[in-house]
Amino acid sequence: MARHKGSSSNAVPFLKWAGGKSQLLQAFEIRFPLELKKGGITTYIEPFIGGGAVFFHIALNNRTQFNYLWDINEDLVITYNVIKNNCELLVNELKQLEGGYLKGDEGEREKRYYEIRDEFNKEKCGLNYTTFSSDWIHRASQLIFLNKTCFNGLYRVNSKGEFNVPFGRYKNPLICNETNLMRVSVTLSDTIVRLGDFSLCEMYADENTFVYFDPPYRPLNKSAFFASYAKDGFYERDQLRLAELFKKLDKKGAKVMLSNSDPKNEDPEDTFFDDLYEGYLIERVPAKRAINSNGSLRGAINELIVMNYLPPAVTPLNRQLTEL
Repeated sequence: MARHKGSSSNAVPFLKWAGGKSQLLQAFEIRFPLELKKGGITTYIEPFIGGGAVFFHIALNNRTQFNYLWDINEDLVITYNVIKNNCELLVNELKQLEGGYLKGDEGEREKRYYEIRDEFNKEKCGLNYTTFSSDWIHRASQLIFLNKTCFNGLYRVNSKGEFNVPFGRYKNPLICNETNLMRVSVTLSDTIVRLGDFSLCEMYADENTFVYFDPPYRPLNKSAFFASYAKDGFYERDQLRLAELFKKLDKKGAKVMLSNSDPKNEDPEDTFFDDLYEGYLIERVPAKRAINSNGSLRGAINELIVMNYLPPAVTPLNRQLTEL
């Protein structure tokens, strides 16, 4: 399939995604393995790709030869693959959606939004997510449209897997960012993007691999719960499975980094992750989060970064070695 010619430089996430890591890239950069910076890492793996901020940051510097991305969200995975392989056709569909939408007044836009949302949900059952078809391009255009026009750019589904975010009242949303989509397409040209559980990444990891885990976060409290990226959610049992995989990858010699919420923001006595990743390096860094039904609880909180290696340039501030 045709590829866009041009540079992938400055490709950035094409979707807004809950828990996105753009604001933490500087904190991550100084904590990346030294081998990644010096060319000793040949493979990068990210099993919860989401918006892909960390992947695009690493790809910007051409640091790895092989990149493997996963997600359990079917629509997200096909959208990445459509941008990779069929970007021109996707851009054409998005331009048509954008043109028709922006011509309307607010009432017409709201009506159009819910029409597309209903189509998106109704067509899900009949879509073949394993074999490419032109339906993928249409599906990807719908996902990007909804992400750019829904309330707060939030992706959320109910227990039936139906997208249920309400209309967002934006005056001039950029639905088709053609320049960035082309850059993303080039960036993805030598990257494998697959649908599946995070555990599938183990077979691709060895001592020359860097793995970054960004799972749906463990909720700090009931009002902060947000794991609805896929209909089956992500629960404490899944956090336990992930910790086991972290340890397996460590034994294989891979460099592994994981981020998650810090339960001590709410309960100083909650040592869930300190216990789960005992023996590994755990650091706490500040981040602003807005996914909370209670506005008073939004703002700067600590997030955890767990590593199985000693980063090259981290100050001792807030460092916690769990064995101490």
